[in-house]
Amino acid sequence: MSDYLFPVPEIRSLAVKGEVARYGVQRIFCVGRNYAEHAAEMGYEVDREKPFYFMKSATALEPSGETIPYPPGTDNFHYEMELVVAIGAPAFKADREAAAAAVYGYACGLDMTRRDLQLSERAKQRPWDLGKNFERSAIVGDIVKAGEVGEIGPQRIHLSVNSVTRQDAHLSDLVWKIDEIISHLSGFYHLQPGDLIMTGTPAGVGPVVAGDKITGGIDGLGEIALTIGEAD
Repeated sequence: MSDYLFPVPEIRSLAVKGEVARYGVQRIFCVGRNYAEHAAEMGYEVDREKPFYFMKSATALEPSGETIPYPPGTDNFHYEMELVVAIGAPAFKADREAAAAAVYGYACGLDMTRRDLQLSERAKQRPWDLGKNFERSAIVGDIVKAGEVGEIGPQRIHLSVNSVTRQDAHLSDLVWKIDEIISHLSGFYHLQPGDLIMTGTPAGVGPVVAGDKITGGIDGLGEIALTIGEAD
């Protein structure tokens, strides 16, 4: 006899380069406006006092290479190419050294966004969930262990739609660095293995439509791909 009234979803997970075992995902934290030029294109200056966050459910997770339907409720569906951090050790009220040691690895990610819903809710000072936290909106590639990546900064981060470059920057452009983000976030959460942090997107975000093919990459982390299908 089952202990649950309804079937329990299986744990979402990601492949890890060089490992047979997979990385089980529990939570997805996202950093807002973490590139100055992207903040500017959205009509804002970067808040350099402290980072801010929103979240995506683990059920939003999708692997690279999939085709996802154009989502309901939007006419302005945007891509955002991002560096994703995978936590590999507990971190709570961690200083920057401990925060850096808590990183298990990195991956390429796409924070897919219903931009019209994000902006309309933001204008009314409401949460962004309808624009950000929805099914199949967090596309993440294979994780590469931190020791194989080296220092974060010089790597190029880029994205193309139908082979036309739309985003092109370097991780050195991040306003809040990885250890700063983890240290700050760990002041509010007991971070654990299974937590992902999407670290923000460079300038150049824009809409996609059914039939579009998105490709992107970060030096040392490989590439990510997504095709936009017809609406459900």
